[in-house]
Amino acid sequence: MPTSSDTPRVALVTGGSGGIGKAVVRRLARDGYAVGVHYSGNEAAAEALVGEITAAGGRAVAVGGDVADEHAMAAAFDAVEAAFGGLDVVVHTAGIMRLRPIAELDLADFDAVHRTNVRGTFVVDQQAARRLRPGGALVNFSTSVMGLQLPAYGAYVASKGAVEALTLVLARELRGRDVTVNAVAPGPTATPLFLDGKDQETVDRLAAQPPLERLGTPEDIAELTAFLASPAGHWVNGQNIRDNGGIV
Repeated sequence: MPTSSDTPRVALVTGGSGGIGKAVVRRLARDGYAVGVHYSGNEAAAEALVGEITAAGGRAVAVGGDVADEHAMAAAFDAVEAAFGGLDVVVHTAGIMRLRPIAELDLADFDAVHRTNVRGTFVVDQQAARRLRPGGALVNFSTSVMGLQLPAYGAYVASKGAVEALTLVLARELRGRDVTVNAVAPGPTATPLFLDGKDQETVDRLAAQPPLERLGTPEDIAELTAFLASPAGHWVNGQNIRDNGGIV
């Protein structure tokens, strides 16, 4: 696996053991990044991905922890910096979703979504803001449902609205640091998070929405993420970018 120099850029991908996160890890590794593969519950999947990358000649390390736990995340960031000498890119894909009409949603589910998606983003962004080197990038994850306003997504969309707001504020707070902060907002994407609990009719209906008439793939999302993380994408800053095949 090629590297761009003797001291390649270093990335940490939260939620890197599955779904979009795994595709991002693979994409950054192909670009020569040393990658911290973060996991919350699936250590085996993270270690398997690390093994895949190292077997191809790349560099990677698995780091665990609850994204909403500031001590666990500080330790994860410490581990990546200790392994690779610094940090240039943080991609925060970790998140959860609970679907239910607002009138019916259990408040425990609401609290769980906001603990992971809002507090978790704040904790990860705080660590990134303190550590990213000049020329670096932070990429958060929102959702294109922000524009679709689909029923049953209230708690999830509310949490991602907070993510978009944090992204825009942090981009401006990091003035003078030469660090970009952006959010990617995928549309319907064939990941376990999206497919879980949906029947085939629902999946087919959502896949037909984009003018391109298919679901996105994790690799589609990883391409945009890799661009934003790279020097080539460094003039893009303080943006929420919908990556959805043209739905909204």
